[in-house]
Amino acid sequence: MQKARIKLASTNIDQLNQITENIKNIAKKTKTKLYGPIPIPTKRMKITTRRSPDGEGKASWERYEMRVHKRLIDLGVDERALRLVMRVPIPEGVNIEIEVKS
Repeated sequence: MQKARIKLASTNIDQLNQITENIKNIAKKTKTKLYGPIPIPTKRMKITTRRSPDGEGKASWERYEMRVHKRLIDLGVDERALRLVMRVPIPEGVNIEIEVKS
């Protein structure tokens, strides 16, 4: 059986969940098998910088964190379903990758 593996990644969890819901609705409409969405562990990127630019004064620090949320969806290959998935509007901050496996 062939399947399409859809990998989604975003820093905005709400946009990611909305796209996965759209894909689930497409699978339900076209009656194709759907495995997922499988949450992959969130990648956290942390940066700590010193507030004072010249090194004088109090040693105070600023901490920044960016979280990358990921989802994995396996969809049974159906030409109509894949066309509909391709037409799903993808927001700017979401990365999507589709590959067909046999």
